[in-house]
Formats: sequence, structure tokens, C-alpha cells
Amino acid sequence: MKAQYQELGRYVVNGLVATAVHFLVLRINLQFWNLSSAGLANLIAAFFGILTSFAGSRYFVFRQHSQSAWDQAIKFSCLYGAIALLHGLVLYLWTDRWGLDYRAGFLLATVLQVSLSYVGNKYLVFK
Repeated sequence: MKAQYQELGRYVVNGLVATAVHFLVLRINLQFWNLSSAGLANLIAAFFGILTSFAGSRYFVFRQHSQSAWDQAIKFSCLYGAIALLHGLVLYLWTDRWGLDYRAGFLLATVLQVSLSYVGNKYLVFK
């Protein structure tokens, strides 16, 4: 049981680091490179955040694995793509269809995203 809590702790740390990388690259894109599009700046930043998340998951969080990095990267990309679509669907239903506050919907979608990401990474990607 202790090992599971340690793994979960590493998952949280990895997520915080990946988020920090994402935000740092976003700020650099907007303030240093003076990109005029926040959407483009965020897309570029998300790429670096996702790369950080993948590397951290592979080498720090889920250390026991037998598949190649390439195979894991493909599975990771598919998992994150599916989760992103689910996140968007939750927000669409919550806010656009049901007329509820987008902040609560975003929080709900993010809780789902974090939970599904952990379980998916543990049992599908880095098994």
C-alpha cells in the first residue's frame, strides 16, 4: 500500500512540474517571443507540457515497464487525445447545453481528466 501512495505522490509531482513547464513556455511565448496569438502560444506550450508529462510518467512515476518508449508514446498520445475530447464534451454539456457555470464544469472535467489519466497511464500505457 505504501508503494501505491508513493506512486500517486510522484504522479502529483509530475503533474505539477508538467503544468509549470506548460505555463512557463506560455509566458515565454507571449512575453519574450511576443507571439500575438495566445491560442498558438498555448498550443506550443501544451506540447512542451505534454512532453514533460510523458517523460516524467515513464521515468519517474511508473518506473516498471517493459514496452518501448515509442509504443508508450503512441498509447500516451491516444489516451490524452481521448481525455481531451472527454474534457471538451463535459464542458460543452455542462455549460452550453445545461447552462451551468463553466468554472464548475471545468473543475469537474479536470477532476475526471486527472483521474482517468492516472488510471490510463498506470494500466494501459506504462504497464
